[in-house]
Amino acid sequence: MNEHVPVLVAGGGPVGMATALELAHHGVPALVVEPRAEVSWLRPRAKTTSARTMELFRRWGIADRVRARAALPVSWSDQAVFATALLGREITRFHGCFGLDLAGDDRAAEPGQQIGQPAIEQVLRETIAASPHARLETGWSLVSLAEDADGVTAVLSGPDGAAREIRADYVVGADGAWSKVRAAIGVVYEGSADERPNFNIVFRAPGLADRVPHGPAVHYWVLNAEQPGLVGRLDLNDLWWCIAQGVTREEGEADPLRFVRALVGDDIDAEIVATDPWTAKMLLAQRYGTRRVFLAGDAAHLNPPWGGHGFNTGIGDAVNLGWKLAAVRNGWAPAALLASYEAERRPIAARTIDEAARNMATLAPELADPRLTGTDAEFAAARPAVARAVQTSKDGEFHSLDLVLGYTYQGSPLVAGPAGGRLAHAWLSAGESLFDRLGREFTLVGDMGRPEVAEFAKVADDEGVPLELLHHPSAGLALVRPDQHVAWAAGTPGTARQILRRAIGHPE
Repeated sequence: MNEHVPVLVAGGGPVGMATALELAHHGVPALVVEPRAEVSWLRPRAKTTSARTMELFRRWGIADRVRARAALPVSWSDQAVFATALLGREITRFHGCFGLDLAGDDRAAEPGQQIGQPAIEQVLRETIAASPHARLETGWSLVSLAEDADGVTAVLSGPDGAAREIRADYVVGADGAWSKVRAAIGVVYEGSADERPNFNIVFRAPGLADRVPHGPAVHYWVLNAEQPGLVGRLDLNDLWWCIAQGVTREEGEADPLRFVRALVGDDIDAEIVATDPWTAKMLLAQRYGTRRVFLAGDAAHLNPPWGGHGFNTGIGDAVNLGWKLAAVRNGWAPAALLASYEAERRPIAARTIDEAARNMATLAPELADPRLTGTDAEFAAARPAVARAVQTSKDGEFHSLDLVLGYTYQGSPLVAGPAGGRLAHAWLSAGESLFDRLGREFTLVGDMGRPEVAEFAKVADDEGVPLELLHHPSAGLALVRPDQHVAWAAGTPGTARQILRRAIGHPE
């Protein structure tokens, strides 16, 4: 007899594991299969975890563990420095970058966090290992799948070529840019790629931090016409990363130390730990799935890294899809609810791609002025104009809370009227967020003395929809979904039955 799981997740990167944890959050078992036995520690990839992603981690109870695992504390820096080299002259800087300054701020339950993707993956692996519902099996990868009216049959390949067949009610493809799940359901990307090459280098340079004249920073942009790029710290010891822009694989692999030295601005001694060539892509899947197979994360969308949105967009996918699969599996929402995943998340990915592409339009090569590396007089003459250009062109890249916290599902088939945004955050007391008081499923938040409250409670009971009531008078009255987005706010027409049924996917 075939092995059966409610949800099979192909791909055990952060998005795949997040999907399983969201399902587990609602009591639904999920199996994640991942070919890598260990986390890829030498490929840091994503380094910026947004305030919104940290809020979602808080929802699962792991935000503090993520911060504890970060090599750079959130207090390390919220600044981005633009200079002629890591050890060169400073041109300008930004403060309050990436929501790293939001600790205790009314706008968010959590500030952002600088942490490498491998460390996050390790925390997620440990969380799954402790979960009664989620499982991660390494050494296994998807070979093929076949969908029918009742489920999906997946064939897996494992250690030493072992084959395995699994029957699942649903399959989630979180298996990256080269997704086998996406190929199996006949979906292709639409979009374009940037032809300019980039070369990532991880290097170890003892004592380098003591020589940096600019103080701590999230990263240092190098505006040098001869070799533009970025440099940043991976820990508080001696490990660094850099991106040499305009450098091909062949050039970078031939002499990576040359590019490290060019960006640092000195012939330092450094150990090359890892390299990774890449080009930026702006790609969006034509559709996000079928009736029983869905795409998430890089399998559904790819965007340039400028702004730090890619990984975070994938976590948003995982939560949106996860609560909906759980609602259907747990029997209180119709299967039609699942169609809203694409309707809600694909426009967010499209917006993110557009914003990242705008950020990419002006990079270090476009901002570099040869006079910046000339005499003191030449630098002084060039600096004001370059600084203005940097501040004008890059502000949105570092200050993007309108996207990170402000994206909305307004217009979704599940949302009534102008609702759809994330519930406005508030602190209830020291350390206790309004979000901490929300139920795992739906929550009616507001003045519990209003007449609509009893009607919503009765309808939820009639329809079998889990609904908690939370008294918070300053919120007016709002129906909040499991993902903390508002499905309805007082003042929007409709009966409680119409509103609640719409919010769980029943056609009007």
